Amino acid sequence: MNRITHWIGGKPWTGTAERRGDVYDPATGQVGAQVDFATADDVSSAVATAKEAFTSWREASLSKRSGILFAFRELVREHRDELAGLISAEHGKVRSDAAGEVARGLEVVEFACGIPHLLKGGFSENVSTRVDSYSIRQPLGVVAGITPFNFPAMVPMWMFPVAIATGNTFVLKPSEKDPSTAVRLAELWQEAGLPDGVFNVVHGDKVAVDALLTHPDVRAVSFVGSTPIARYVYETGTSHGKRVQALGGAKNHMLVLPDADLDLAADAAVSAGFGSAGERCMAISVLVAVDPVGDELVAKIKERVARLRVGPGTSPDSEMGPLVTRQHRDKVASYLDGGVAEGATLAVDGREHTLPPGDGFWLGPTVLDHVRPEMACYRDEIFGPVLSVARVPSYDAGMALIADNPYGNGTAIFTNDGGAARRFQNEVEVGMIGVNVPIPVPMAYFSFGGWKASLFGDTHVHGTEGVHFYTRGKVVTARWLGPEHGGVNLGFPTNG
Repeated sequence: MNRITHWIGGKPWTGTAERRGDVYDPATGQVGAQVDFATADDVSSAVATAKEAFTSWREASLSKRSGILFAFRELVREHRDELAGLISAEHGKVRSDAAGEVARGLEVVEFACGIPHLLKGGFSENVSTRVDSYSIRQPLGVVAGITPFNFPAMVPMWMFPVAIATGNTFVLKPSEKDPSTAVRLAELWQEAGLPDGVFNVVHGDKVAVDALLTHPDVRAVSFVGSTPIARYVYETGTSHGKRVQALGGAKNHMLVLPDADLDLAADAAVSAGFGSAGERCMAISVLVAVDPVGDELVAKIKERVARLRVGPGTSPDSEMGPLVTRQHRDKVASYLDGGVAEGATLAVDGREHTLPPGDGFWLGPTVLDHVRPEMACYRDEIFGPVLSVARVPSYDAGMALIADNPYGNGTAIFTNDGGAARRFQNEVEVGMIGVNVPIPVPMAYFSFGGWKASLFGDTHVHGTEGVHFYTRGKVVTARWLGPEHGGVNLGFPTNG
């Protein structure tokens, strides 16, 4: 049995785990590996290692940091097929989707390569007689990331490139369901020249999470996951004096107006609803059809869903893979009968889709029509390949539906009316907006994050907000009596 263990101080952990967890191949249902679960003492060891490494890493020049980041970028690019294979094997998503995940994570690495520019402060000369003032941003110390199973490469790469580039050291607690990608990224960091202890990985469950949230030497925590756990992470971390950004769940709506291109809207709904088997916080899970387009739009979606090929991630023909665990598959499937019992129409039953043989965690794409807000399939974040269709009589009714939902992660409008689109983007209380774009995940130089119950904390991830989250500002006011003189050196000045 393959053993997956922690990465602490630039090498695999050599201790003996008190507990381990099974890592499955979702396409077969078979256990492919076991992962060590960290105790609180194991987490403390990783934090102590990171704290020691911070002493020198914070003093590393911006040129050195950016050089290591560029080297890491090239190594991830070189090994992206290997990383995609690890993701497919443990998460189940198809290889093209996994490769896209790695590519989107690389965008943040590339953004962080510009850290010399991103950390430039302001300078004001002569604010008083021979007195200058300037601002600087400095790293926090040891910071941690707690990341979900659905994006084992991309979500950690939303966090650690910016944290490390700004001079912090990092402890990553990835999902225990698909842990191998995090360890491989640690190996690539070492190959890129990152000093030992700057990036560490600890595996485990709530024991490891709580140890990070309560450890006095962890200065900040980034989290992505479900809303109940995000709230817990935020409340626990902040009560222990930490800076916390906790991104929670979502129920993303796609509002389709009668003037929209319905073929474009149907393509978008299927792509955004069933990509990665619906296991993503930016999936479109509710299609809001403004009458009279509902029937035609559902018919177009049904045609497209019938052609989707569900299969293992290793097959180049597969468009959608299995769900991550048997328990999660069964929970998602329960919403099908539950929705019908509450009055929805099962327009497409994913259990009847052509599915691979064997004992994998399979569920085909599903469409529930005539869904109402009081139904559990509407209220809950299903996190699977279930698209709910709600019918509304007008734009205003659609907006009211979105406004009443407790989540505010992402949303989209499909229309050819520029005035309606502009009104929508100004009025809707959601953090990320798409106009004829179904999954409005921002580029790395913007920041990712929602509103309402989709975010706990004030700061989004990556982009400028990410730089600010991992640094603290200082303002210096200085007066000097005269210049200092150095010796003569005719060599060409260089950075180092």
